[in-house]
Amino acid sequence: MSDQYPIEKIRSDFPILGQTNRGKPLAYLDNAASSQKPQRVIDSISKYYESTNSNVHRGVYQLAEEAENHYRMAREYIADWFSVSADELIFTRGTTESLNLVANSFGKTQLGEGDRVIVSEMEHHANIVPWQLVCKTVGAQITVVPVLPDGSLDRQVLSSLLKEPGSRILSLCQVSNTLGTQNPLSEIIQEAKLNDVRIVVDGAQSAPHQRINLRELGCDFFAFSGHKVFGPMGIGVLFGQKELLQEMPPFLGGGDMIDQVSFEGTTFASPPQRFEAGTPNVAGAIGLAEAFRYLSEIDLKLASRHEKQLLALSREGFQGIEGFIEHGTTSGKAALLSFSIDGIHPHDLSTLLDSEGIAIRTGHHCCQPLMQKLGVEATARASFALYNTLEEAERLVSAVRKAVSVLR
Repeated sequence: MSDQYPIEKIRSDFPILGQTNRGKPLAYLDNAASSQKPQRVIDSISKYYESTNSNVHRGVYQLAEEAENHYRMAREYIADWFSVSADELIFTRGTTESLNLVANSFGKTQLGEGDRVIVSEMEHHANIVPWQLVCKTVGAQITVVPVLPDGSLDRQVLSSLLKEPGSRILSLCQVSNTLGTQNPLSEIIQEAKLNDVRIVVDGAQSAPHQRINLRELGCDFFAFSGHKVFGPMGIGVLFGQKELLQEMPPFLGGGDMIDQVSFEGTTFASPPQRFEAGTPNVAGAIGLAEAFRYLSEIDLKLASRHEKQLLALSREGFQGIEGFIEHGTTSGKAALLSFSIDGIHPHDLSTLLDSEGIAIRTGHHCCQPLMQKLGVEATARASFALYNTLEEAERLVSAVRKAVSVLR
């Protein structure tokens, strides 16, 4: 399978991968935090600033018209990638802002005293804190779906909560950034709809690894970040069902999101412009669209199999290490390995791996409630992307074994 996968061609598209780290070849295994960028994405951003830079909306000179066209085409391309309409796609700064927008604009108008928002123990803080703030304001409450020992959702509890009177919103990650668990969203969404519960999906960890047809998936909202999907930082997307967006009030006020303004009152633009106050990140939108154009030329199913092979190789290599614990062992999990080694702090492990040129993430991964459930303060996390190699997975195993021998 690795012979069929054009790994060297793909790696050549990412200039940063040719660098060294602490004098060793860089093995970048922190893709769940942020992915690297292909040269064409970098070039698309530079080209915009070199030849097209202008503010968008209402300008009638040539540069403004060109910038507006590029911005519009970026939205249309990304919307088409996800099989939705362009007017259902809002540009934000990332998943965090997208989820805050949903919580504050949709949540505040849908939730009341005694209503419930359902989240899971595996959620990122960005899918917990906004709901806590809104629930405190309107008198609603959060109910939590437990995580089972293998890292999967307790579907029995979820089913029960969906049927509870007052359950209004389910906000759930498609893929856990800490456990790698891939939640069976299609089944869950169908069940939620039967109980008239709205579904918000954190797609930050799924969007980089698969092409998602949001129309078929059927969720009400879907959020992801550009910097995790080989695009720029500072740009993200919120998809919302058209009929819901049309009824939602603005999240931020200012220029470009209005229809008419007077001191007596203001009327607002139609979505998505209603939710894009101020000067947008035009270069970011262009770079993100280019990232998806890049992905359109790659067999993502083959890339996913390659990533799973890297995961399998790493897991197998770690099995003989005394005290090794993998967090999240569900079948079909994403290519992400979160682990602890008894008696060794993850930060110490990461420091020694860094000296070997290997970049991984350690900490609570913005999932402190999940860490409490796992009984640890932090884990080490290696996360793979389409440009990682079998040799890098082998280096990871070798470096961890070496670090363990040193730290013990």
